[in-house]
Amino acid sequence: MENNKYLDKVIEHLVRGTRLDYGFKTRIFSTPFNHNVYPSIYLNPLRNYCKNQFGLTEEEIEYVWVKYSRIILDKIANGK
Repeated sequence: MENNKYLDKVIEHLVRGTRLDYGFKTRIFSTPFNHNVYPSIYLNPLRNYCKNQFGLTEEEIEYVWVKYSRIILDKIANGK
C-alpha cells in the first residue's frame, strides 16, 4: 500500500468518531459507520463506510480494520 498516511488519517477519523459506553455488564459503542453496535458485528458496515466515504479498496479496508480494531480493543481493555 502506497498511501499509508491517508489510511492513517482515515483510522484517526474513525477512532475520533467512536464513542465507548460502559454500561452494567455491557459495552456498547457508537462509531461513525454504525451506531450502538456490539464490537463483534461491525466489519461489514465499516467496509461499506470506507468504500463509500473514502473510496478504499478491500486491501486498504483490511489495513484500516486491523489498525482500528487494535486501537479500540486497547481502549476497551484500559477502560478509556
